[in-house]
Amino acid sequence: MADAPLQPIIIKKINKGHGGHHGGAWKIAYADFVTAMMAFFLLLWLLNSVTQEQLEGISNYFAPVTASTSTSGSGDILGGKTITEEGASESSTSRDAVTVDLPPPKAGSGGETESEDSGEPTPSDNADPTEEQMKQKEEEQFEQAKEELEETLAGIPQMKQLAESLLIDNTPEGLRIQLIDQDGLAMFPSGGADMYLHTKKLIELVAQVIIDMPQKLAISGHTDAVPFHTDSGYSNWELSADRANSARREVQHFSIPEDRISRVVGKAATEPLLPDDPKNARNRRLSIILLRGTGANNPAAPQPPKPAEELLPGLNEIKRQQLQGTPDTNGGVTLQLVPQIEAQ
Repeated sequence: MADAPLQPIIIKKINKGHGGHHGGAWKIAYADFVTAMMAFFLLLWLLNSVTQEQLEGISNYFAPVTASTSTSGSGDILGGKTITEEGASESSTSRDAVTVDLPPPKAGSGGETESEDSGEPTPSDNADPTEEQMKQKEEEQFEQAKEELEETLAGIPQMKQLAESLLIDNTPEGLRIQLIDQDGLAMFPSGGADMYLHTKKLIELVAQVIIDMPQKLAISGHTDAVPFHTDSGYSNWELSADRANSARREVQHFSIPEDRISRVVGKAATEPLLPDDPKNARNRRLSIILLRGTGANNPAAPQPPKPAEELLPGLNEIKRQQLQGTPDTNGGVTLQLVPQIEAQ
């Protein structure tokens, strides 16, 4: 058999693989994603752990600004300023273009502070001017009443001598009006609680001045330290209380309502006007106090002074009278108003 010619052998290599990966690019993308997420959560933690002031500072630092619209290079540093000179790095035309309002930090996050613009009330917001206005109005009432009493009494010649018997002062308790005995000019007969006519006129004058004022009244009677006792046990205590009650009846007679009377007390010689001279006649007195603050809910506006004829309806009768001295049981002389004896 003849040898057949040899055929060339062709080797064909076929890649039977099912495909491979496309390199490590996906790993880089995943690492970037994880890094971004970590940075995001770190940012959230920082925002929750700093104070409001720090957040505002960060916001202001990163707020974008607009560039200067000036095209000239003749100003600032190019105009001869140095970088260290104050204002050299500032732009007079630039301003914050964006403002960001960040939420306040939550309770418990540490470093909580109140923002100045938080809207919380300040102590000055809670101040109530009404109380101060009432106090001021009350002081004006007291001052006007004092002036009116003094001027009216000084304007009546027949009662001018009684001016020393009226003592008015402004005390922490209120406006205190005192009717005081003088040597030879008593408010009551010795040992008695029936007041003289001039005492009634003084109380009428006081009542007409304070009748429109809203404060409540405290009335007290005082004696000197001269011992006084009767067989029935009647003493300076009972005498001072009876004189205070006599004054209460008199002010009510002149239209002072009963609900304005806060208290009526007799203090005997326990509160002398002259502590160094407890037996002095001036320690015998009546005290009428307009209690401070008791009329604050309904303060009356100060009224213009009234003429003497309106304050004392019986002024013409007083002008027809004169002070006349009468002997008292202590060997002194007591002055009182009596009708004048016209010359025949």
